[in-house]
Amino acid sequence: MQKFFGFLVVALILSACGGKDEVGEFKNDWLGNEIKIRQLTDRKVEGVVCHLAYFDRGVWDRIGKGNWFENPSNSSISCLQSGPITVGNIDLDKSGEEVFDQSQSLVFKQLAVRRIYDENTDSLMYVSFTRKPVDGSAKMSLSTVPLYGADVTWTRGKPGSTD
Repeated sequence: MQKFFGFLVVALILSACGGKDEVGEFKNDWLGNEIKIRQLTDRKVEGVVCHLAYFDRGVWDRIGKGNWFENPSNSSISCLQSGPITVGNIDLDKSGEEVFDQSQSLVFKQLAVRRIYDENTDSLMYVSFTRKPVDGSAKMSLSTVPLYGADVTWTRGKPGSTD
């Protein structure tokens, strides 16, 4: 009976993770594990789209290995200019700001994406990583969107410019 309730909770969590921003998914083994791809838009930067790929454990893998309520830390991100770029009120310090997060476990583990502006190269960097309080994660992926030469509007003025 306990396993049934555990399965029910996992099914509810997995069904809640899907959505209109999921643009791709495929099974990558016979255990039902999947690679899912989400389209992410940055609310403060129009004209940039990111695609985030991550691993989603299947039911058979969860039964076989236990640890029912957690997905691996694996992710990959790729971002590109999808139109004229309008940069709103973004955080310009070295730590940037989080633009996306998604639960990867029942309690603490989060898959997150941060945006950081690199003034030296006039580019936006998006890094995907997993946040886990116990031991963190060294698994991350980085994508850079160059702004140099692109059609870019800064709503609060470009950093470092004398205009």
